[in-house]
Amino acid sequence: MASIKKYKPTSPGRRNSSVINYKETLTTTNQPEKSLTITLNKKAGRNNTGSITVRHKGGGNKVRYRIIDFKRNKDGIPGKVATIEYDPNRTAFISLINYADGEKRYILATKDMQVGQEIMSGPDAEIKPGNNLPMDLMPEGTVIHNIELKPGKGGELVRSAGTSAQLLGKDETEKYVIVKFPSGEMRKLLAGNRATVGEVSNPVHNLVRWGKAGRVRYKGVRPTVRGSVMNPNDHPHGGGEGKSPIGRPSPLTPWGKKALGVKTRKHNKQSNKYIIRQRKGRK
Repeated sequence: MASIKKYKPTSPGRRNSSVINYKETLTTTNQPEKSLTITLNKKAGRNNTGSITVRHKGGGNKVRYRIIDFKRNKDGIPGKVATIEYDPNRTAFISLINYADGEKRYILATKDMQVGQEIMSGPDAEIKPGNNLPMDLMPEGTVIHNIELKPGKGGELVRSAGTSAQLLGKDETEKYVIVKFPSGEMRKLLAGNRATVGEVSNPVHNLVRWGKAGRVRYKGVRPTVRGSVMNPNDHPHGGGEGKSPIGRPSPLTPWGKKALGVKTRKHNKQSNKYIIRQRKGRK
């Protein structure tokens, strides 16, 4: 399990920063499996005309995208964990799996996954971390991640570092299973949807302190400017003499829409009927 590493405070940025101690977790160099990587072109938050459509994006280190197997559809063929690697495109670690038929694939690494560990996908897989199978074949209380929303589409939910959901059981029709997500939301999912057993790796990711603006720029994030220090033609909060209040009943976005805590989910959304309890304990 990874831990947080701190350096001697040789500068203000170094004093206030910390990093993940990769030597305790990762088992390879920074060279990924070449056949499982593709070029990742930067968009810098701009559209085909060059206009900024997503603010605060641009720059960042050059990276290659690792192709991750979210579907885990290689059923009945055992695989062995060859490496546990860093992935610059996500918060979790990834594992290179060597299957018995010679194929190689990347998957999301689970917490405490070890090199040499055997994993399996399909209905016949055991209930142990790293294995992937339909949720209706799992016992109540199983900790899961990489959960499908639609059968065969691949895992879309609970993929971030250190996250996990819990399978609470089947509903009265046995067509659906009830899953509790990290946000606190409880909802129904089709029982045949697949998920991976265990918790996602790198649980200490949220404890890292970036320390200086430069480390955030490496990630491709550009500075964010407060609306209150802009001119009134650039932001509804702008203008005034000195440190002025926003002068409005509620905070607004740069485009005049309400911000900070305003609900944006549609009341008549089709999937509302599958939600048993909303996140943050709302009913």
